[in-house]
Amino acid sequence: MHTLEAKIRAANAAGRPALIPFLTAHFPDRAAFWTAFDELDGGADIIEIGVPFSDPVADGPVVEDASRRVLAAGFHLGDLLAELAARRERRAGSAGLVLMGYLNPFLSHGLERLAEEAAAAGVSGCIIPDLPHEEADPARAALGARGIALIPLVGPNTGEERMTLCADGAQGYVYVVSVMGVTGERAALAPRVAETMARARRAVRLPLALGFGLGRPEQLAELPPEARPDAVVFGSALLRHLDAGGSAADFLRRWR
Repeated sequence: MHTLEAKIRAANAAGRPALIPFLTAHFPDRAAFWTAFDELDGGADIIEIGVPFSDPVADGPVVEDASRRVLAAGFHLGDLLAELAARRERRAGSAGLVLMGYLNPFLSHGLERLAEEAAAAGVSGCIIPDLPHEEADPARAALGARGIALIPLVGPNTGEERMTLCADGAQGYVYVVSVMGVTGERAALAPRVAETMARARRAVRLPLALGFGLGRPEQLAELPPEARPDAVVFGSALLRHLDAGGSAADFLRRWR
């Protein structure tokens, strides 16, 4: 069992969904990012770190603004990976690490180099929203050789047969996108989420992580028990909280 799947299964065995907060790398600034990272590392099951990009087609206004600000401050992917590697032996917790970013920055860095440096940094998974399944073999091979899972995404427009195809051979978990749209907290879950989750349950053997639109744990109560995810991903609401001076530990406590 891949380490990311094991972390989700352990949370489920304890009677709760696994918690996967999303942080844009070096946001609101480098020091505040690492403070938030350390706080989440002691309580989250998996941490998704967003790699800033100038054309984030799947990101809503909060994540897009965070990326713009971090890029303007001189962000470089190599710096992030080096910092993660330097902190690996003295981390406060043991949350799994996943990089979420677009194909262009990863290609610019080099897929083999990315895989090598990410593995040295303790990264266990990678999500590339703009990489179609049919074109994913090079990334999947480079990452897989280092034990890093390429996490597939499925959504309301993904048929059951294609869900099975995308998840075939995948490891870790499958990311279920709740809406046809960009990231961002919403007042309520979209009406089709329960149907999407039911379809994914039939098609996929891996744990299902639900994201895009989650900001409050109460939203999960909107779903019937059989449609509730194995893991929850929340990003925009957390980023807003951090940008306003709040602590990651306080935000995470709401979900515990």
